Amino acid sequence: MKKHIPNFITCLNVLTGAIGIAVVLISKDPTWALTFVIVAAFFDFLDGLVARVLNLQSEFGKQLDSLADLISFGVLPAFAFLVSINSAQSLELFDFKLLSPLSYFGLLVVPFSALRLAKFNLATDQSDEFKGLPVPANALMITTIAFAQPDFIGVEVLLVITAVSCFLLVSNIPMIALKFKSLAWKGNELRYSLLILEILCLIIFQLSFIPFVIPTYIVVSVIGNSLYKTFVS
Repeated sequence: MKKHIPNFITCLNVLTGAIGIAVVLISKDPTWALTFVIVAAFFDFLDGLVARVLNLQSEFGKQLDSLADLISFGVLPAFAFLVSINSAQSLELFDFKLLSPLSYFGLLVVPFSALRLAKFNLATDQSDEFKGLPVPANALMITTIAFAQPDFIGVEVLLVITAVSCFLLVSNIPMIALKFKSLAWKGNELRYSLLILEILCLIIFQLSFIPFVIPTYIVVSVIGNSLYKTFVS
């Protein structure tokens, strides 16, 4: 039974994503997606932690985790954006005769998330930094925008965000990996700087900063990695 504990937690990740998809489509409310992505992210973190603590890491668990991530962090946010794009055009979601072809553009997040996960599984150089935007981070970016979508964000902006999201997933842009091998400042300068900045912004701007958490992570990763490598070299 012990060896199945991490996989059971991973299955909770899958189930959370599946329920989230159903809730978003039935309620026609994309703001629900953020709640389910956060819960799925908790299970995603927990299964890896339990596997390491119990020394139960396996190739089966790795593949199962990727499949779970595709559902919770690929399909779920994609449908959230499908609903958001459709709503921005003042169309009824479940009248498929009126569902705009533009709405399906949001589903591009699914294949690009799959490509990102496959690329990550084969990579051997993404322990200290990621190449491209991690799928969970991309899901948080999309669902926070869907959650806090102001009235002035039109369909054109949502389409651009979708395209940028897909590009970031499969790009080779270096991103900070929040994997602390120790609690020391040395070697974790960028990680601590990112966390401090994010916390300060959340304290100052509170909930209004939530849609900017992942964009801030991207900007700090690009600028920070560039400056850090220049300084070190």
